[in-house]
Amino acid sequence: MKINYLKITGMIIIALFVGFTSCKKDETKQIPTVTAPANTEVQKSTDVDLTFNYTADGEFNAATLAVTGGTAIIKTNGTAGSTSGTVVVTFSAGAAIGAGSVTLTVTDHEGQTGAATAVLNIVEEQLVFHVTSNITQNTTWETGKTYILESRIAVVAGVILTIQPGVVVKGQAGTGANATALLVARGGKLMAEGTATSPIIFTSVADEIQPGEIASPNLDPDLNGLWGGVLILGYAPISADAASVQIEGIPPSDPNGLYGGDNPSDNSGVIKYVSIRHGGTNIGEGNEINGLTLGGVGSETVIENIEIVANQDDGIEWFGGKVSVKNVIFWNMGDDAVDTDQSWGGTLDNFIVINPFDECFELDGPEGAMEDSHTILNGTAQADDAQGLVDLDDNSLVTMSNIYFFSIKDGQDFDLNPVGLNASNLQATIPAGSAVTDFFIDGTDAYVTVVAEGANTVGADASVFQGWTWAAAAGALNGF
Repeated sequence: MKINYLKITGMIIIALFVGFTSCKKDETKQIPTVTAPANTEVQKSTDVDLTFNYTADGEFNAATLAVTGGTAIIKTNGTAGSTSGTVVVTFSAGAAIGAGSVTLTVTDHEGQTGAATAVLNIVEEQLVFHVTSNITQNTTWETGKTYILESRIAVVAGVILTIQPGVVVKGQAGTGANATALLVARGGKLMAEGTATSPIIFTSVADEIQPGEIASPNLDPDLNGLWGGVLILGYAPISADAASVQIEGIPPSDPNGLYGGDNPSDNSGVIKYVSIRHGGTNIGEGNEINGLTLGGVGSETVIENIEIVANQDDGIEWFGGKVSVKNVIFWNMGDDAVDTDQSWGGTLDNFIVINPFDECFELDGPEGAMEDSHTILNGTAQADDAQGLVDLDDNSLVTMSNIYFFSIKDGQDFDLNPVGLNASNLQATIPAGSAVTDFFIDGTDAYVTVVAEGANTVGADASVFQGWTWAAAAGALNGF
């Protein structure tokens, strides 16, 4: 029998070809699959990252985008040759509110494609934020925005609250245990650094002021008690019946209200170009919150360029501590302008007092074993309707110099001359026909030179308050 090898060879080749093509067909890869993130809300003119997941049996080769409502770029691409992974896309929303989308198409090495679409809701930028709980992690309040304190809000120990220039903080109405306030607890920090062109403003929720404005458009500068105030507490020494005690204005049930310790250089942050208005609400009979309360605040804390307007209680009250403060306006206080307690050991330098209801200065002595002395210099006090000029205790420890008093009325006085008082270079304009001893009693007239109004050679430098204070905008500093 003759074998046809040529025929057999052809049959083998055909069989191999059929088997090969069948194998090729079996090895065809699945097209890529892409999974888009959930629908996402984004503020207009801001960016958001979107993460897409993919699988690609034919191995990742490339990704492309189709976008509506803004622009987008691939921030993190897939890995060439991978069969699965992620692609991160940064979407930049446009200026119009509404819908937007990002469609991501993945191509594999066989030219096959798969796609998915992320849907976006473009909304207006959020400009008002409601603060409802304590600050328990480092937080920033941003320029151009308003933050509403819904209750007493504490910056707790170990946490920093940063307030950028131009922020407006508004306190809801509330009295007693519901009084709103911003409290910086011992160990916490407030970094509130406004500028001469963009101050930080604390005010009432009833104030219609917006970021970028200086004067209230609807509230008068003598309206007080609409919310609480700002309290800064530290670990510096105090003169009290214990090394640390509860600050006035904060219920004893709140442990964030403790102040005092043994660290004179304690640092509670930086407070610059800040205006505090319409505060001092009652929390109990005869117990209000000061515009700015400083309890056991240490010397490393920086406080300068401060305006206190229309506070129902004192403007600034120091309770011990070593912090120094400079460049301050006290305008229309419901009680004292400057109040010192528990052997505060710092300096108040360059200040203006305008029309307090009680005393221009209430300067108390130590209440415990610790004794320290504070210094008050380079100030101007327009007494107007104040009850008195200076109220001291028998044991007050204070140095006063380069201070000018004017707009003095009958019944106002510098009432004591304790051994711990070191006063010099005071000037005063008194009513015609009066004697200096009618107002500066107990020998304090020895420190005073009587001058015609405006002829003073001591007092505050009012130029540092121009441009950023409500008092300057309202003309209340004219003649200073």
